[in-house]
Amino acid sequence: MGPEMRMPLLRLFLLAALATTAACHGKSEGVVQVRVIGADPKLADPAKGPLGSGDAVLIDNAAQGLVRFDARGQIEPGLAETWNVSDDGLSYIFRLANGNWPNGRKISAQQIARMLRRSIAPSSRNELKDTFGAVDEIVAMTDRVIEIRLRQPRPHLLQLLAQPEMGLVYEGFGTGPFSVAPAREKGVIRLKRAITAIDEEKPEREQLDLGGSTAEKAVSAFRAGQVDLVLGGTFADLPIARAANLPRRALQFDPASGLFGLIPARASGPASDPEVRQLLSAAIDRDSLVASTAVPGLVPRATVLEPGIESYPDPVPPGWAATPIADRRPALAETAKRLFAGKEQPKIQVALPDGPGADILFRRLSQDWGALGIGVERVGMEETADFKLVDQVAPSVAAAWFLRHFHCGHSPVCDEKIDELLDAARETPVPAQRIALFTEASKEIDALQLFVPLAAPIRWSLVAPRITGFSGNRFAIHTLTGLEERLDRTGE
Repeated sequence: MGPEMRMPLLRLFLLAALATTAACHGKSEGVVQVRVIGADPKLADPAKGPLGSGDAVLIDNAAQGLVRFDARGQIEPGLAETWNVSDDGLSYIFRLANGNWPNGRKISAQQIARMLRRSIAPSSRNELKDTFGAVDEIVAMTDRVIEIRLRQPRPHLLQLLAQPEMGLVYEGFGTGPFSVAPAREKGVIRLKRAITAIDEEKPEREQLDLGGSTAEKAVSAFRAGQVDLVLGGTFADLPIARAANLPRRALQFDPASGLFGLIPARASGPASDPEVRQLLSAAIDRDSLVASTAVPGLVPRATVLEPGIESYPDPVPPGWAATPIADRRPALAETAKRLFAGKEQPKIQVALPDGPGADILFRRLSQDWGALGIGVERVGMEETADFKLVDQVAPSVAAAWFLRHFHCGHSPVCDEKIDELLDAARETPVPAQRIALFTEASKEIDALQLFVPLAAPIRWSLVAPRITGFSGNRFAIHTLTGLEERLDRTGE
């Protein structure tokens, strides 16, 4: 074949390759399309109950709190343009930016203080209210200045205030950074933002469409180039993304921190016995479970606290964790015979979400516990069960959030001694004493197996090449600002 024939064929090949890339995910013009796995997003009031995954993304981007997270999970200004922390860590003073609510009413410190107090009041249903136990007062010092006064220092307070649960929704409105435009189609919200650069005459405009979706539809739309960013993926729907033959680097994971495991859900039956809980925990083949996810960096976990929490010693795994599962099963089988001697075969009810990832977890539990003669029954997350799956990302890097899940005020199976340690840690003003009390509480929680840890939470996203401003972070919270800006342009 001569050169005159090879060149047209080469051009045709290149055009075909480009067309294939565009069909997969390469859409590079028009409004950025974002879908969150879950129900259609709404600007919900966080004080009225838990937020759905789409609600959290919408609030974070259209109803910011005093501060917010950037793409990498670092604190940046939100409604507050500046803040100052006292030397003793007991006073946080925020200066609000000048502005109005979308209905034209001026934003005042008095309004914001009332809204914050309402979010953490005893009657609030805000999921994070317990983490603000050290707050003494929230007061408006002037029309633009708010002070949060603490009884004890809380160095991670800003991380809590940046969570979507602390977003500020006033009469159905928020303060941005995006404004909400009328819906262009059912379930999809148009978000807009003007960006004024110092060296540009006209402001740039960011626009995106935000909607909810099932995992199957979101993955399919991404592959077809109809969606540029998919958020809110968990372990339950990860196999759907894995099976989609996605472009290289499209599937991205957050280095999430938090709790992923089983918590006793009722104070009677097998889950009420610490020996049974210890047996069930030791019988799980965590290595195989983690390997089945193929998530980079994910490791098995057998303690309530994860390694690397600031100022805390790394937790000590139970003795059995160093023994391969095949080698420890004979002793576990003998323990099961002793615990259930003279009784009919026990059956453990486990509440799990829907999804193929949860199917894999159920099969793992059925195989591992079944090897000991223990049956497993799967029920829905809202049904009565012996154990319930907890899959939550930590809102801050503080140990308190991990441990207070097992306070008697929150868990049906608990221990008064642990409560005393947790309460004393909350009240002490001495950081070293607080660390010592929490460390002791974590050891007691592990010893009584009040939690059956499995690994860290899994959070995944699908990211098209046009989305250059995306970054994974430990909070798995993703701002929609600057999605098409490279992070290195900001000097980061």
